[in-house]
Amino acid sequence: MTLLFKIGFLDVSIVNMIDIALVSFLLYQVYKLLKGSVAIKIFLGFLSIYLMYLLVRALRMELLSSILGQFMGVGVIAAIIIFAPEIRKFLLMIGRSSLLSDDNAWKDVLFFWRKKDNESFNITPIIDASKTLAGSNTGALMVISRSTELKFYAESGDILDAELSKRLLVSIFNKYSPLHDGAVIIHNGKIKAARCILPVTEREVPAQFGLRHRAGIGMSEATDSIILIVSEETGQISMAKNGKILHNMSFQEVRETLNDYLNSHDVDARFENLEDYQQKKKKKLAAMTSKSS
Repeated sequence: MTLLFKIGFLDVSIVNMIDIALVSFLLYQVYKLLKGSVAIKIFLGFLSIYLMYLLVRALRMELLSSILGQFMGVGVIAAIIIFAPEIRKFLLMIGRSSLLSDDNAWKDVLFFWRKKDNESFNITPIIDASKTLAGSNTGALMVISRSTELKFYAESGDILDAELSKRLLVSIFNKYSPLHDGAVIIHNGKIKAARCILPVTEREVPAQFGLRHRAGIGMSEATDSIILIVSEETGQISMAKNGKILHNMSFQEVRETLNDYLNSHDVDARFENLEDYQQKKKKKLAAMTSKSS
């Protein structure tokens, strides 16, 4: 073990520095995952109690150490239960970046005998349906999946397994249709299911976004799909991916983003964090207020 330097009685080696760097990176990723949600406050509470436990143990305060030690033992199980959705997102994030992820070339090398499905399909029906729905201020929520059929979410609604078409999408989201309340899941050129229930994000979202947007953002946090949202109030088009959003998009932007996503191009950089979007909105509102005054 190569010694780098000493701090008093403490020997610091290269391995120690790598260890500290990895722990820092892990804590930063956890912070990014929990940022903007209620869970961040619970996490900071757990962290504070753990630091207090380390302090009282170092000071040899036996009674308080034993009490906090018992709490920490039960706290691990409690944390798993409380942070179950966040742990799932964290594992999903690791899975996306692993060697066997769908976007990694290593998977094609290791599983060369498997036939690769053509993930790209004609998205014109989605664009045309979005134009019609936006023009009539009809709300819509479409989940476009590249890698999986999202069976868990599809089974929460009505299974259709129908060919993708503009007329079918417009009829599904018609206000008088029994299937309009919920989302449709689209995969490999087919509408897999309609009236699907999506997970709602627990993060703070701008006041102008309703339940449809919250569900779209929540679904983008839980899966690697891209979600298209048509606002019922304004007719504006939004898209969500990885907990980020693009708002008030043109139909050309929608087409380009969907095509790039289905062709496995990286589109994450185009989307905005909710916090950044809120800051921009506040600055724009402040500028308009100052102009009017």
